[in-house]
Amino acid sequence: MKVLVTGARGRLGRALEDSLDPDHEVVPLSREDLDIAEIPAVEAALASHSPDWVVNAAAYTDVDGAQDDEEGAQRVNADGPMALALMTARSGIPILHVSTDYVFDGESPRPYRESDPTGPVSVYGRTKLAGEDRVREANPRHVIARTAWLYGLHGGSFPRTMLELAKHRDEVRVVDDQRGSPTYAPHLAAAIARLLKAPRWGVWHLAGSGNATWCDLTRELYRLAGVDTKVVPVTTEEFPRPAKRPANSALETERRPPILLPPWREGLAGLVDAITRS
Repeated sequence: MKVLVTGARGRLGRALEDSLDPDHEVVPLSREDLDIAEIPAVEAALASHSPDWVVNAAAYTDVDGAQDDEEGAQRVNADGPMALALMTARSGIPILHVSTDYVFDGESPRPYRESDPTGPVSVYGRTKLAGEDRVREANPRHVIARTAWLYGLHGGSFPRTMLELAKHRDEVRVVDDQRGSPTYAPHLAAAIARLLKAPRWGVWHLAGSGNATWCDLTRELYRLAGVDTKVVPVTTEEFPRPAKRPANSALETERRPPILLPPWREGLAGLVDAITRS
């Protein structure tokens, strides 16, 4: 099976190359290799590589930056998925599109399920939801994989940032009233590999099992890494950001049989081990 992966230099793209079985031929295309919003370029890439699947891991992920660059976020998060979905449908190729927990408003008292109403509260969330809608409309053979709080060995991420801060500070202030499902990129990649082998169409929530606040995550990370830096909980109001975040964007699946990722603490342990070995 040949799998064309867009956004191949990102956290998930790199993890997919490592996680797919040896019988998968991965065609990794970075932003420099392919502008996914350009239909002629997408058409040429599909004709050149003739993949059996397209996995769209490309995204404009700067949540705060998107507030001042809605056009840029729209191009990558909505126009790009539309071009990919249109061209894959024309060629008879299924598409797996990676989306986000930020398509929800954060008002739910429980983790969000696939059928729950969406209601993004930021430009980033709105453009990602638009991307979902366009994939759904353009290619009936689609999987939309929503994930949350993604991190890994490659690229920038919240855990890597917190480990770096701990080298220079005796204490860190971390938001404790936003809740989500931290997800280790290799765990997500393994779940995606399962769906490529045995497609089950539609929307899937694929995130680390359980949920945590940013403060919970940092405390567990420091415990695993043997870091003594003190973690001080603060509120979102005390730590304002340009883009509003959902207070609760934890994810769970209602699909049966489910595809469950390992608990989020196992993901953090995997990251610490990978950093130690790198």
